[in-house]
Amino acid sequence: MAALMWRATPGDYNVSVRIRMKKMGRSHRHFFRICAMDKRSPRDGKVLEELGTYDPHVGETDARASLNKERIDYWLSVGAQPSENVAVLIKKYGTDGTHADAQREALGRLSLPADVSDPDMPEAPKPPEPEPAEEAAAEGEASEDKPTDEAASEAPAEEAKADEAPAEEKKEEASAE
Repeated sequence: MAALMWRATPGDYNVSVRIRMKKMGRSHRHFFRICAMDKRSPRDGKVLEELGTYDPHVGETDARASLNKERIDYWLSVGAQPSENVAVLIKKYGTDGTHADAQREALGRLSLPADVSDPDMPEAPKPPEPEPAEEAAAEGEASEDKPTDEAASEAPAEEAKADEAPAEEKKEEASAE
């Protein structure tokens, strides 16, 4: 009879949604997605929403977890219960996390400069072009080191210029007629 008279206390929740880890990856190289799931579904089962990732193989300890803080706060507000491991991650890296600043610094150290330029990012200043006097001095130094190579490269260039000149004269004569 006592079982029929049971009442839920404020700390007891009979919620069917859990925030837990879904194992991904391969053997000896696993990582986890932090997901909102029905508590009756299997570990790698159907997901209601993906809320972040946890990669235990990342060198920087504070950069291992990345959480969508707004969505986690939403799911917690509607009564979803985090698993024990996810509760630790939320405590460390959540909205009011104890390691949130350290996580931002660790992610900054791990991130590489982007190859693709963003339109919002200002362009880097271009290095000034060398003046002609500096170029001539650089060519003079190169000619002292390798005079045979430069002489050989000048000869074919002169022949190419000579071949182009008669062709241009013929085109001018044809257009004049």
